[in-house]
Parts: sequence; C-alpha cells; structure tokens
Amino acid sequence: MPTSPVDALLPAEMAEKAEKIGVAKADLSWLRTVMLGVLAGAFIALGAVFATTTVAGSTLSFGVTKLLAGVVFSVGLILVVIGGAELFTGNNLIVMAWANKRVSTAKLLRNWGLVFLGNTIGALGTAALVFLGEHHMMGGAQVGATALAIADAKCQLGFVQAVSLGVLCNTLVCLAVWMTFSARSAVDKVAVIVPPIAAFVAAGFEHSIANLFFVPSALLIKWGASDAFWQQLGKTPAD
Repeated sequence: MPTSPVDALLPAEMAEKAEKIGVAKADLSWLRTVMLGVLAGAFIALGAVFATTTVAGSTLSFGVTKLLAGVVFSVGLILVVIGGAELFTGNNLIVMAWANKRVSTAKLLRNWGLVFLGNTIGALGTAALVFLGEHHMMGGAQVGATALAIADAKCQLGFVQAVSLGVLCNTLVCLAVWMTFSARSAVDKVAVIVPPIAAFVAAGFEHSIANLFFVPSALLIKWGASDAFWQQLGKTPAD
C-alpha cells in the first residue's frame, strides 16, 4: 500500500533514507564538507549562547533550569538540520550506509575528520565573536559568570565520566537526527528534534561540538574580560 505524502515515514523507509543521505554526505567535496561543517559548528555555538543567556541568574529549581536550557539549546540542531549543515555528532549515522557497504571506511573517516575540523572552526569563531561583542557583560555580568560556571563544571569531569556522558549525548543526538528522517516538513523536524536534545542537556550529558564553544568561550572571558566585569562579579580571574 503506497505511503501517504502527509504521513511520517515508517522505520524501514527511514533506514533507507538514512543510507541515501549517508552516501550523499560521504560523496561531498572536501571544501563543501568543511564549509558546511563550519556552519554547523557556528549553529551549535549559537544554541549554546542562547542556553547560557536563558539560564543566567535563574532562580528556578535545578531541574527546571536544566530543562529550559535544553529546550532553547535545541535551536542549534534545528538550524543544522533545516539549514543542511554538517555536524560531526549527527554524521555518526553514516555508519548505517557504511554497514551496508554503500560507503567505504576511507570515505566514512574522511567525512568525520573534515566535518569535525569544520565544526571546530565554526565553534571557535563564534566564541571569538561572542567575546568581542562583550556578551559576557549582559545581565550585570551574570551571563559571563554562567559561562564560566558551565565550562568549569565540564573541565572537572574525569576521563571515563566525560566519555560516558559523551556517548549518552551522542545517542540522543543521533536519535533526534534519525527521527527527522521520518519528517515530511520543517515543522515535523522541529517537533522531533526538541525532546531528545532537551533530554541530553537536562540530564547533563556532554556534546563534543558544544564544548568546543563552551570551554574556549570561558577561557576568553578569563583571559580577556575587562576589570569592570570582575568588579561586577566581585571576583578575580583566579577565582
């Protein structure tokens, strides 16, 4: 029985679509792959900026604050998926095409390497622009204080803990991207992206590309923030 053009795709159809998308991603030229990776890194960083700003100075309970951060952070992956950018964590799904021998190991690793490079450039570039825009001074320097606290917590993680939280995060990111393969419209894609992304942020899982923004952004604040910033916080860079 033919599928209705308004109905969501079923899992078997989603798997076939995932393979086709994986092949297309693996066949992109190196320059296009890197440039689309730069966009994705910037998009995820913008989601991180949104989340940091939203929870700065929050007086809500811990769980509600984390949930709110997750909901707004999901704009990053929404921009990636709707905008057609290349994100390392989502591109892990190319393994479906690789497992069915439609993508070679060399092409798989090439895509991951180039995309990660692009993501890194995009995230670091956005961190620099946000710092130069003195975003950390917003809310009486509460945005900057929140950025510092987020990065400090991430840097306190042990190796095994960080890897475990990264795996859990990527599981939910891949599930979010996987579910978009069932979507018929942009609205459908947004609807299926938000819950898994909100879940991983609320649960405290670690997103590798987001961390390429969070940690460098905090280091820029520590190294380059004005005296006025530290005076408002009543702290020093050493603190």
